[in-house]
Parts: sequence; C-alpha cells; structure tokens
Amino acid sequence: MERHAFAMKVKAGRMNDYRKKLGEIWPELTAFLDRNKVKNFSIWNAEDLIFGYYENEDGTVLSEEENAAKDAITAKIKDTFEWISTPGKDMRLMYHNFGIVRENKELISNISHDLKTPITAIKGYVEGIMDGVADTPEKMDRYIRTIYNKANEMNLLINELTLYSKIDTNRIPYNFTTISAKGYFADCAEDLSVELESKGAEFTYRNFMEEDSKVIVDPEQLRRVINNIVSNSIKYTDKPKVKITMDVKDVGDFIQVELGDNGKGIAAKDLPNIFDRFYRTDASRNSSKGGSGIGLSIVKKIVEEHGGKIWATSEEGVGTTM
Repeated sequence: MERHAFAMKVKAGRMNDYRKKLGEIWPELTAFLDRNKVKNFSIWNAEDLIFGYYENEDGTVLSEEENAAKDAITAKIKDTFEWISTPGKDMRLMYHNFGIVRENKELISNISHDLKTPITAIKGYVEGIMDGVADTPEKMDRYIRTIYNKANEMNLLINELTLYSKIDTNRIPYNFTTISAKGYFADCAEDLSVELESKGAEFTYRNFMEEDSKVIVDPEQLRRVINNIVSNSIKYTDKPKVKITMDVKDVGDFIQVELGDNGKGIAAKDLPNIFDRFYRTDASRNSSKGGSGIGLSIVKKIVEEHGGKIWATSEEGVGTTM
C-alpha cells in the first residue's frame, strides 16, 4: 500500500470560495476516488492551510483518461490556492508544526474525561447495590435507572466520536438529492415539535419558502445538523421553559435556516471558536453537561460539505441563533 500526503495554501480571503467550490466538485471527486480505488482519502485545514492524505495500491498508475479527469477536477478549484505542495514530499513535520498531533492528544484527553464521569457514577451506584444501600424497591429502581442513564451517556459519546472519525476521514457516504425545500423542512419541524413537546419545550416554526422551491441536500445528514443544534440548546439551557425557533428563508443562491433558543447565550470571546474541533467554553468545561467538544465541528463539516456555511449570533442571558 502506497501512502501519500499533500498540502495547499488558500489565497488570502478565499477560504469561503474554496469551501464552496469543494462542495461543488465533491460528487465528481468522490466518483474519481472510487473509480481508482483510492482509500482513506481525507482533507482538513489549519487556518488557511489545507492538508490531505490518501492511500492506493502499490504501483498504481492512472490511465490517460483518468489523468485528464483529475486535471479537470483540479482546474475547478486551483484558482483558490496560493501554492500546492510537491507530490511525494514528506509532510510529517508540517503535520506536527500545525497541531495535528496536539489535536489527537486533546481528543484523547477530552474523551477520557467525559467517559470517566459516567463510569465513576455507575461504579458508585453498583457498589451501593452490592453493599445493600438500595434496601427498598424504590431505591433499587432509582439506582438502576441512574445506571441505565449513565450508560446511555457513554453510548452517545462513543457514537459521536465514531461519527466524527468517519466524517473527518470522509468515510460518510453523502447521498445528495433534489427535494422540496418547503416539504423537507416542514417534516423536520414536525419531528422536532413532537420531541420538544415531550420535553416541555416551546417550539415555533416559520417557513418563508415558495411551494416550488427545491434544495440539493443529503436529507439524513442535514437533519443530523438540525437535531445536533437543537439538542445543544436543550442541554445547556438555564431557563425553566426552553423556547426553540426555526425559520427557513430564501436568500438568493442559498436557503438560510435559523435555529434560535432562549438559553444562557455564549460569551463574545467564545463565539468565534465554537465550531472549532475540541473547543469547549469555560462554562461547559466546568459543567457536568460538558461534551467532548466535537459536536459543532461535525455540524460545521456537514454544512460545508453541502457547499454552505454556518455561523452564530448570541447575547448572554438572552439566547443564541445559529
């Protein structure tokens, strides 16, 4: 198996152009990779530097036709780059210099911390049962329910980590399709309404799209984005009554989806970083609800691979809109 690495520098002010063009060529690129049996292809960025990695069988040589296909794909995006690294150049030093190893260590540290909390609780309640502390049916029921809930927390964390790993190495098969924007988001809103009502939350939905409006999306992955954002709103609220809003608007070449809440808000110093990998605000680090810091980075990656972008506005004590 041959292993290859590459790097590119995006021109100043062209990162959004790069992301949009990457989204446009993504189906063509993945088809090219599949045809030529390229494995473990992944790309990621550190500020304006794009790094990539892939593997193929020893001695693989592209046909003249596939070389032309590769050049055609590259031509559609290369104007956003200042430079592209020399093929075959050893990239390990560059990876270390721009924090890839640091991020892996930080991921391990975060996951270890977040798994330790429910494991400690489970151990404590099991020991209570073994020592006879749960000496009434009511206590036994409470202990068992707590153990079950803590095990679910661990399972959710592991599932999030597994998904992150797949998305980060581009192993999630996107199934883009053209569907009714009005109908799709109405279905999403209906599902959210049922879930939020069961949790005692108030939900308001407004769709300003025309009936015949169409959108190209992976329905499953975009729904994952919406559910993740709403779950965060519920998880980190400090209000007795949670209020969630969802507005869908036509803004020209794009459809804009706004998800708002009435939570505690995000500090101005944290707002630019909330979509970064492993980033957690000071409040979430000190909270028993603190996550691994990878959920919103998954959201951002899915949105960008749809050719879109995501941002947030927030006011402390008032709420957040994404």
